[in-house]
Amino acid sequence: MTGVRTAVITVVHRRHDHLALQEAGLVRSEIRADIRCVVAMSDPQIKALAPAAARVVECDSATGDLPLARARNLGARCALDLGAELLVFLDVDCIPGAEMIGRYVDAYRRVDGDALLAGPVTYLPPSPNRYRLESLESMTNPHPARPAPASGVLLTEPNHDLFWSLSFAVSATAWRRIGGFDEVYVGYGAEDTDFAANAAALNIPLIWVGGADAYHQYHPVSSPPIEHLEAIVANARTFHNRWGRWPMPGWLDAFEQNGALARRGDDIIVTNVNRGAV
Repeated sequence: MTGVRTAVITVVHRRHDHLALQEAGLVRSEIRADIRCVVAMSDPQIKALAPAAARVVECDSATGDLPLARARNLGARCALDLGAELLVFLDVDCIPGAEMIGRYVDAYRRVDGDALLAGPVTYLPPSPNRYRLESLESMTNPHPARPAPASGVLLTEPNHDLFWSLSFAVSATAWRRIGGFDEVYVGYGAEDTDFAANAAALNIPLIWVGGADAYHQYHPVSSPPIEHLEAIVANARTFHNRWGRWPMPGWLDAFEQNGALARRGDDIIVTNVNRGAV
């Protein structure tokens, strides 16, 4: 174990094969977490699929939109109730590198005060078969849109908008200061940007943790994610009303260019467009 009571929290809706490979990655970690919390978003099968030692929390949605903010908060509450000092959030698509948990724990010990700790993520290419865990580290190629410091290096990030919820860690005290994710955000988009903006307003730094690598399993996506258009626009409005700026500018610009939305003064509206889910 880590010497720091650590929890790994994952929210899940389907993607059962991805969850299974993530669990296998956690088993091979050089340092294992003390607590495992899995939040099932309107997915009753997760209880049977999760490891026996995991705590499974149900989080159903009456609207059909994935309650990502609420699910992460429920996972954190589960971990905190079990005495977690460090919360590690890992997207269900991500396989942890063998050193990921250990690097987060080391960063937690080294940082003076509260911080958001973020690790590099490699987007894996398609694979005809199950990814081989022993080959992961040889495939390390972090996403170029985020910093990737050398292993063991901590790099303070001045732009909190670069925070992502794919893989990050936060102390229990910092989590409580930030107040978790705002559950007014429902469905896809902006809830993590809002979380980071709250951290910035509290002078909680964002720090990239070299060597805390995770590996994102391939799945088809649309770009921009047209199937999430309504949620993205609704959440963008909420964020804009709160912070006075628009989040997700790349997606909003792309939607405007393909005619999916239109800007009306200081607002955006959804136009008629065919939406094919991926």
